[in-house]
Amino acid sequence: MTEHLLDELAWRGLISQTTGDDALREALDAGPITLYCGFDPTAPSLHIGNLVQILTVRRFQLAGHKPLMLVGGATGLIGDPKMAGERTLNPVEVVHQWVERIRGQIEPFMSFEGDNAARMVNNYEWTKDMSAIELLRDVGKYFRLGTMIAKDTVARRLNSDEGISYTEFSYQVMQGMDFLELYRRYGCTLQTGGSDQWGNLTSGTELTRKAEGVSVHALSTPLITKADGTKFGKTESGTVWLDAAMTSPYAFYQFWLNQADADVISYLKVFTFLTREEIEALEVKVAEEPFRREAQRTLAWEVTSLVHGEAAAQGAVDASQALFGRGELGSLDEATLGGCAQELGGVDLPSGATIVEALVTAGIVESNSAARRAIGDGGAYVNNVRVDDAELVLGADHTLAGGWVVVRRGKKSVGLVRLSS
Repeated sequence: MTEHLLDELAWRGLISQTTGDDALREALDAGPITLYCGFDPTAPSLHIGNLVQILTVRRFQLAGHKPLMLVGGATGLIGDPKMAGERTLNPVEVVHQWVERIRGQIEPFMSFEGDNAARMVNNYEWTKDMSAIELLRDVGKYFRLGTMIAKDTVARRLNSDEGISYTEFSYQVMQGMDFLELYRRYGCTLQTGGSDQWGNLTSGTELTRKAEGVSVHALSTPLITKADGTKFGKTESGTVWLDAAMTSPYAFYQFWLNQADADVISYLKVFTFLTREEIEALEVKVAEEPFRREAQRTLAWEVTSLVHGEAAAQGAVDASQALFGRGELGSLDEATLGGCAQELGGVDLPSGATIVEALVTAGIVESNSAARRAIGDGGAYVNNVRVDDAELVLGADHTLAGGWVVVRRGKKSVGLVRLSS
């Protein structure tokens, strides 16, 4: 017997709240439903927090339901209130460019064929010609001020020194209107989103109930955290983006590879489509053979392949091995080496710099004398070839694709230097 979708989502840790478990289960059992999830273009790329929502909707589609993927060309112009401080209002033309970029990031995850084909929608379509009077009379009349100011983010902002603008205060009206419009256009009866969006989700369910007299549903997913309760999705260099130009496939792969044993199984449940049996088998290996890090390698491969494709995932694996002396550096292309440099902190040096200067500038050693000691001890490498001459000058015959040179001390300390003429 196939596991019920809600039971699978619960096992994967993907249910924080619903507007009613029994009612939602009954609706899902009655036949395919139409659901939606919204993404605001507040940056030129989505990040791995957004990936939780995309993959959750994909699970609904695989179970036979019909997704609407909304990119908010209108709500992106307003800005969802943050817990602290006003958002910067981006120019209209910039937001519209970001809409197209984000649309392109979402589409590969969805199927646009068959009886439950996905559909991309943009709320700018039904708001751009609406007058202020229409908004207030046809939509605003259903909202109660007491309910609006009780929303968590709004309440916190109202009690802060910076307060909240009417623009951001009105965001929940705009998002609520999306649900109503999608119900009217496509029969949409479920919205999904992160738990931090719960107030906005229920704005939509309440508006649709009042305006149309029907009960619709909302489901929120928990915010993903580490086992120690700290924030997930950030590295020392910042947010982990889905755009390969903003977070390289190599850096993306390394992010997942570096997850702790305490976190890796929960991330496999959320971010991959591996079965319960496959994940439970990896859980045993984490407990019995943690040093092999098989679960982490599986997680890194699965998520990188989902987001960037198998070729990019294999490139990240090859680069990871080659950088540490277990593969052929010459096979790595400029983009891959550039991604490695982005992650490891690549530096520029003029052609003709010495190996000592390269080791120090790349941060591999602390001083010229430490570099000379490393070379003398046989622990310094250029492009995985041991160096025994502290006076070695780096030039064109040492460069890899893009002018990069890989310098290493021992097995673990690696840096990239780009030689310029």
